[in-house]
Amino acid sequence: MPENREVFAALIEDAIKAQHRSYAPYSHYQVGAAVLTASGKVFTGANVENAAYPASMCAERVAIFKAVSEGEKNFTAIAVVTSNAGMPCGGCRQVMAEFGMDTLVLIADDQGNIVRKLTVRELLPGAFTPEDLPKA
Repeated sequence: MPENREVFAALIEDAIKAQHRSYAPYSHYQVGAAVLTASGKVFTGANVENAAYPASMCAERVAIFKAVSEGEKNFTAIAVVTSNAGMPCGGCRQVMAEFGMDTLVLIADDQGNIVRKLTVRELLPGAFTPEDLPKA
């Protein structure tokens, strides 16, 4: 994806808005994400925690699953926003890899400052992808 500051800024703003809807009563670590699809649609997600920790869901996966549930599977970029520009967890990286190793990942703080810009391929080198599965 070519450099487009307005698109990036809007995507990060959507992620910040999603971050404000986070449900994080245990970690108090609010995360927002926004996925831009190849068709130009944006899907957002916030982390949702649960007292039974394994039942929690990360913002990145919420946004991606919302997009997929609406028929979108081709992603151009994903913005992830936290207070300290934290990186996506391993599970989220693997889900991102499922839908495109060349997807651009923007890591920003909650002031909208992009701290890192990289592809899923750079975020998860050696990812296990659908190509690794035997063909039936």
